[in-house]
Amino acid sequence: MNMTIEEHTSNLVALGKFLGQFQNDGVQRHPDFSELDELTNEMHEKIDASIHRNGWFTRENIVFSLQQWNEALKFENIKKWIGRYDLSNSGGKKIGIVMAGNIPLVGFHDFISTIICDHKVQIKQSSSDELLLPLIARFLIEQNSEYKNRIEFTKGKLENFDAVIATGSDNTARYFEYYFKGKPNIVRKNRNSIAILTGNESKEELEALSEDIFLYYGLGCRNVSKLYVPEGYDFDQFFKAMYSWNTIINENKYANNYDYNKAVYLMSEYKILDNGFLMLKEDESFGSPIATVFYQTYKDEDNLKEVLESNSEKLQCIVRKNPKPNEVAFGKTQKPELWDYADNIDTIEFLSKL
Repeated sequence: MNMTIEEHTSNLVALGKFLGQFQNDGVQRHPDFSELDELTNEMHEKIDASIHRNGWFTRENIVFSLQQWNEALKFENIKKWIGRYDLSNSGGKKIGIVMAGNIPLVGFHDFISTIICDHKVQIKQSSSDELLLPLIARFLIEQNSEYKNRIEFTKGKLENFDAVIATGSDNTARYFEYYFKGKPNIVRKNRNSIAILTGNESKEELEALSEDIFLYYGLGCRNVSKLYVPEGYDFDQFFKAMYSWNTIINENKYANNYDYNKAVYLMSEYKILDNGFLMLKEDESFGSPIATVFYQTYKDEDNLKEVLESNSEKLQCIVRKNPKPNEVAFGKTQKPELWDYADNIDTIEFLSKL
């Protein structure tokens, strides 16, 4: 049975409100879902269970993700997102989705994209993040029982699918590309995000950049893992702007990574800048270890532009003051809009043309 875009939109708007109930200090119940108290309570419990399952998931990080989806899934946002496509012939296929587990609900955008394009979905979750999405699926089924026939979870390999979206590391991507080569596919690899500084950033802008660096402990591909700074850049203002995150060193897993990486750098006699919870290391690589941000200096914008263009396939977000088209403002990397696609691959365009 076909469902209309209007039906899917209405259900996703309701889902956004449902997710908005979950706060750092508990549950702020929405009157629309008084009959779903049991599901709300179970979601609350699964948030706690996720924290015990994955040491990198804190309540603050999970709630931050849920609140971002609460904001994104407003009617006007969904209308703006979908309004640019012709979805009149979309639907009826089964899409396999292989999800990563580096940050909470990292595969959620692929999930809702498949739903709104009126396809069925078969999901293989990461063991690091497998507790929340099945409850979200149950919420959608409560809204419309037709979703029961459309959403399927598997712990084994994907089967009987028409197309696939798979996210993983550069290593798993090679396997995905081989395994899924006979089907239409999107295979996502490792990407990292960078920030370009000029030295003219305000305190507020650099404080916003601290969110791009520290949210989710820097584990997301949208987290800034590298800085480009002009020659002679003074890092004092940068470190002052980072200071509000100093308590992150009290988190055991983060602290262990900080201590380990610092020991490696010191034993190798690498030159680092360090403020007690974040290290800066000059390095050509884009992906830095936890508690470290790499940096390089640049002489002029034209030279830097060439470097970034030649490495575009390794970059997720480019962050700077007064961002250019397809770039991101400070503090916005982990607050993407529905139309901000991972790897700059238009998922709706892909799904609607199957």
